[in-house]
Amino acid sequence: MEHPINILERYWNYTAFKPQQEAIIQSVLDGEDTFALLPTGGGKSICYQIPALLKDGICIVVSPLIALMKDQVKTLNEKGIKAMALTSGLSFQELDTLLDNAIYGNYKFLYVSPERLQQELVQERIKLMNVSLIAVDEAHCISQWGNDFRPAYRNIVQLRQLKPSVNVIALTASARPKVVDDIISALDFIAPKVFRESFFRAHLAYIVLHENDKYYRLETILQKHKAPAIIYVRNRRLCSEVSGFLESKKISATFYHGGLTAEEKNNNMTRWLEEQKQVMVATNAFGMGIDKPNVKTVIHLNLPDSIESYFQEAGRAGRNDDKAYAILLKNDSDENVVKSQFLSSLPTVQFVKMVYRKLSNYFQISYGEGAYSSFNFNFNAFCKAYDFNALLCYNTLMVLDRNSIINLSRHFRTQVSLQFVVAQHILFNYLDSHSHFEVIVKSILRIYGGIFEYLTPVNTLKIADKASTTETEIIAMLKQLHKDGIIDLDMRKTDAEITFIEPREDDKTINRIASIIEQQRTLRQEQVKAVLDYIGNDKVCRSVQLLSYFGESDSRPCGICDVCLKNKKPKEATPQGLLKNKIIALLEHGDQSSRDIMSHIDSSAEETLSMLNTLLEHDIIAITETNTYKLSHL
Repeated sequence: MEHPINILERYWNYTAFKPQQEAIIQSVLDGEDTFALLPTGGGKSICYQIPALLKDGICIVVSPLIALMKDQVKTLNEKGIKAMALTSGLSFQELDTLLDNAIYGNYKFLYVSPERLQQELVQERIKLMNVSLIAVDEAHCISQWGNDFRPAYRNIVQLRQLKPSVNVIALTASARPKVVDDIISALDFIAPKVFRESFFRAHLAYIVLHENDKYYRLETILQKHKAPAIIYVRNRRLCSEVSGFLESKKISATFYHGGLTAEEKNNNMTRWLEEQKQVMVATNAFGMGIDKPNVKTVIHLNLPDSIESYFQEAGRAGRNDDKAYAILLKNDSDENVVKSQFLSSLPTVQFVKMVYRKLSNYFQISYGEGAYSSFNFNFNAFCKAYDFNALLCYNTLMVLDRNSIINLSRHFRTQVSLQFVVAQHILFNYLDSHSHFEVIVKSILRIYGGIFEYLTPVNTLKIADKASTTETEIIAMLKQLHKDGIIDLDMRKTDAEITFIEPREDDKTINRIASIIEQQRTLRQEQVKAVLDYIGNDKVCRSVQLLSYFGESDSRPCGICDVCLKNKKPKEATPQGLLKNKIIALLEHGDQSSRDIMSHIDSSAEETLSMLNTLLEHDIIAITETNTYKLSHL
């Protein structure tokens, strides 16, 4: 068998493995059940991809993240490695064809969601596959105490029954000790080889700052560190708002959230990756699978929902091992906001039942029907139709999604239906004088039968692909055809796609997951408390606090976080006299605002403002008409 390092060099252009990677790969090649707990950026995917390339057969990869599956398949295909993903929205015929290709097409990787594994067709075809390895990505989802528990993950063990002789590798970047034990038990590991890489990041400084004016602090941080940065915010509105603020301050920025079109996401991502833009402002929808090692700063403008998600997002800074910063900005109102957002808006079992019934009625799904039917979904229109609180309703949909009742794919799309309203001979006379429409019109006619008889839903991306153009161009031409009276056009905005995974059974459906809903409410309360404890503890090293949360009890202070730096400074290093002299020296060069003074002095805002008040009281300095400070004798 070829040595793993040769595969690494051939496909990834690396000449050495990261810590633990080679040992994990060898464990998998030896046929051992393997658990890999590696921090964000530790290179988890290589740990199953290289063994799969060395072994004969196909590797089944179970993942809950559709976007990440698509991204990994695209990356593997670009390397000349045959891979496919069974995502939502596939017809039975399409699924049947893909599974045949997986069996007979010399594929090396088959990515599936845990829900897909429940389908009888999928299970029957897996029996016929020459499976070399089973990889369970984001394995913490299998544990009821994991950050994103998905009950469908509990059924992955069925793969072991279908392929009892195939070993399994489980991978995650965030798992507390009891979660690790739960994963090993749920996957029926026998004498597993467990590999843990310490989560300690020697070059990453965790910093918590209390700021009443967070935008001003953002500006000063990014002006000081003119390098790639990510700012995480709570919602889509803040993405564009913060990005616009930074642009107004001559700091180049773009933004990313689930409401952008695929084209907008790709354009904004490319501009940031290629450093045409310094800053990416994003919701937590951003970051999975992003490989940008030189991110200097990750800033959380709002409190995260859990230590797990914070640690993963913060860990996207400094992967090149240069000094980097993970900065969390907080103020007095944050505690109430996080409790309101993540606790007060947790749905009860009864509310989940009501939303599920309304959702089924909204799409006219009959009792006992609807399994694997997909619909474009306008979230705001749904909330308005039933007068639902948007945040509470969204969290309810997330409960249904995590528990495999539905699959909610968030994307902004225009739902397009059209019908040709002129006779064929009139249409072709029109094309004679509008030849630039010909390819698109003929593409539509070849894809959709009956489009002259009735209003037909069309897939603009599919048309664009067939016509070798962009979706934007397709939309523009359809509008022109409508204006010219050639077609009847119906365009509705959607921001998601919903797939009903189970047949509708109303309360019976929700009763099966009632205990899980209650348990997840308890877990979320514990997670929010852990976040509040973290930001409120300015006595223990930030890194020690985080590592302790993940079970590393023997870690030492990092020496570079805000707590360590505060504790490291000798008391005489910043005496009142020295601070006073620094302020006077600054004002000797001219009037200064309090912000200007604080930006030049290595003291806290509270200490600086206190000293300014003292100097005012002793008439050493004075306030000018423009609210700046000056020396009294000048």
